[in-house]
Amino acid sequence: MYNEAIKLLTSKGKFYIELGLDRISAALEKFGNPQDDLKYIHVAGTNGKGSVCAILDSILREAGYKTGLYTSPHIWEYTERIKVSGMEIPKDVFAKYVFEVCDCGIHLTEFEILTIVMFLYFKHSNVDIVILETGLGGRFDATNVIKNNLCSIITQIDLDHTERLGNTKEEIAFEKAGIIKKGCPVITSMGFEAIRDKADEMDSMFILTTPFVPPQYIEALSLKGLHQADNLALALNAVNYLFKNIPEETIIEGLKKVKNPCRFQYFPDKNLIVDASHNPNGIQALRNNLDYYFPESEIRFVFGCLKNKDYKKMMNILFRKEDEVYLYGFNYPNACTYEMLKENCPVESREYLDKKVLTNDKLNIICGSFYMIGGMEWLK
Repeated sequence: MYNEAIKLLTSKGKFYIELGLDRISAALEKFGNPQDDLKYIHVAGTNGKGSVCAILDSILREAGYKTGLYTSPHIWEYTERIKVSGMEIPKDVFAKYVFEVCDCGIHLTEFEILTIVMFLYFKHSNVDIVILETGLGGRFDATNVIKNNLCSIITQIDLDHTERLGNTKEEIAFEKAGIIKKGCPVITSMGFEAIRDKADEMDSMFILTTPFVPPQYIEALSLKGLHQADNLALALNAVNYLFKNIPEETIIEGLKKVKNPCRFQYFPDKNLIVDASHNPNGIQALRNNLDYYFPESEIRFVFGCLKNKDYKKMMNILFRKEDEVYLYGFNYPNACTYEMLKENCPVESREYLDKKVLTNDKLNIICGSFYMIGGMEWLK
């Protein structure tokens, strides 16, 4: 039943992107608008969304809240995207909802179907609060059918999905700012005029964070990486603003339990880091982390990327002439071929053919795409 639901979800005509709220709004109307009965923390941005959501979810669960967590993309299974109190939606329940939504008489995109499934499941589960990550952009993202939220959070903004969101960071910030709701605060580390203007227009309190976080919180956080200070500051500001009664020791315990796979995730037995960074800003964060945490290590990369990403810039940021580099034309419809990557690679490189090259003599890095990592079944 689950496999049939996945085939339906990914069938031709479903797997495309068409931003806009008319279709999903009409479909939700047929299901009684379950989204109107839930409370949200809504998170948009280019990078860091997943980490901010994971941090918030872990802290609030530790504080006794029944949470719904909606994130994307998944790595191994679609059910990873929809969790209640840390538990993935059961596959049979997921399948039941997918069939129901696909049978509603409205042609929907894959992400719209998943978003409706999420709203239905979280309402049925009677969650206390939903941590809601946008899929693409914000203003016309399917998650933006919600009418209000406890707060909006806007994370790092960089040039990504420029074909849909704009060619400058200010234009992209305008799209992300579309999640700001009337009278609901917005917390951000980004001071773009577009975000400030939208906050003013919506009479929304504008809260600008800095990456300074007390050391006890940084030390407690299970996620590693220099960039996590910014993500942690955003999450802590939201917690402190919205949930003033959560004790510090509860927050610290929550930080110890945060899970967000494939974000600078280290596997000591393989001397391997898996990182799903897939745009120049994320790749820069990865390179900074490698230089900081592993300054003396010899490094071996396996890199693959989607065609619609700035893979030339990513490789220029990532690789040094002394690195051992393998380029991977993985099996995915929109993936770069090995030849495309080779032609633009700034250093000597080889084609990745087999995991046997990832021996423990060097620090191994697998990076560049969620979809590439998801196809590496041996990483599970």
